[in-house]
Amino acid sequence: MIAIRLDIEGSIARITLNRPDAGNAIDPALASDLAGAATRVATDPTVRCVVLTGAGRLFSAGGDVGGMAAAGDEAPGFLRSLADTLHGAVMTLATMPKPLVVMVNGPAAGAGLSLALLGDVVIAGRSAHFTAAYTGIGLTPDGGMSWLLPRVVGLRRAQQMILTNQRVGAEEAERIGLVTRIVDDGMLRETTDDIAHALSVAPTAAIGAARSLLLEGATSALREHLDREAATIAAAGAHPESREGVSAFLARRKPDFQGA
Repeated sequence: MIAIRLDIEGSIARITLNRPDAGNAIDPALASDLAGAATRVATDPTVRCVVLTGAGRLFSAGGDVGGMAAAGDEAPGFLRSLADTLHGAVMTLATMPKPLVVMVNGPAAGAGLSLALLGDVVIAGRSAHFTAAYTGIGLTPDGGMSWLLPRVVGLRRAQQMILTNQRVGAEEAERIGLVTRIVDDGMLRETTDDIAHALSVAPTAAIGAARSLLLEGATSALREHLDREAATIAAAGAHPESREGVSAFLARRKPDFQGA
């Protein structure tokens, strides 16, 4: 079975973690295929929005614990290689100049939670729940969790989730901002498709630049970030998207950013 499915329909790409019988656990093959799919959608100029989801009942159970056990004394090297490969995919998805929507179709644990955190918009079904999981097997976070989670939910909640292995249900996840929105499981695909479509006809270049600003803003000083904002908005003003947006606003019509 192919570890990752990549489907491109029009300007929307859908990446599906495709090991449903293993809970979409991340093994070397899945991590490598995810990195490849991420690079493809990030560099494809026809793709304006990316959706990430999982096949089957789980979004992702996290790292493949069976593979870790099978590595035996070679586990440190196995884990380093797996994390490095996964991190390549994470960096590509986090920094690509187009929006990422994550559709959490079921439980997300370990690195599965890390992948869910990457979304600009995260839509979860009511059956979803979220667990850091690492300390339960004597490991530490990867996939960017220890960087992303405190920025999404705050340090105290991140400490609780990571250090005590607390499980967070869908409703609480929405309340604390871990996900953008929860919907009934039967409405998950339709809701996600509607959001992806809206983003695909939005000004992709401006959204991509805004993603970069948000990412950099977590660690940059205010003065240098203000300079970055000024340079970015000036560059956006030179883009056809901006000219179309301004013209449409003045003409009181809907902008056509795809045509721009």
